[in-house]
Amino acid sequence: MFVMQKSAWGAVLRSALVPGLGQFYTEKYWKIPVIWGFLGYFTYQWFNTNNSYKYYRDLYLQSLTSDPNGNTGYKNLREFYKDQRDLFAVYIGLTYFLNLVDAYVDAHLFDFDVSKNVALNNLVFRVKINFNSIVR
Repeated sequence: MFVMQKSAWGAVLRSALVPGLGQFYTEKYWKIPVIWGFLGYFTYQWFNTNNSYKYYRDLYLQSLTSDPNGNTGYKNLREFYKDQRDLFAVYIGLTYFLNLVDAYVDAHLFDFDVSKNVALNNLVFRVKINFNSIVR
């Protein structure tokens, strides 16, 4: 009976607690800096766009005191940075989710043997034709 050496859900749980820990568990060490790099970049961009959103939001609110319509340039920039911030939040969520999927798949494939089997090097070509449906 085959018993898996690594638990797939154990790898997912580890990656859910700390992204990359499931890859460490499945001994795919090179993936850890990739995951942390993407998460770090997207988080950095999220904070930058959130700060820009707040800046232009405040400028737009200040412009409403002098003009009831406000400065449309500030409003457009506010909306642009809000959309960018939300998009980076989606990227962070997708990266986190793909981290979990990758840990699950790596745990399942941990025991997969890719070594060459010399006994299977024989080329076999088989053709099966069913004449029952043709003869009727």
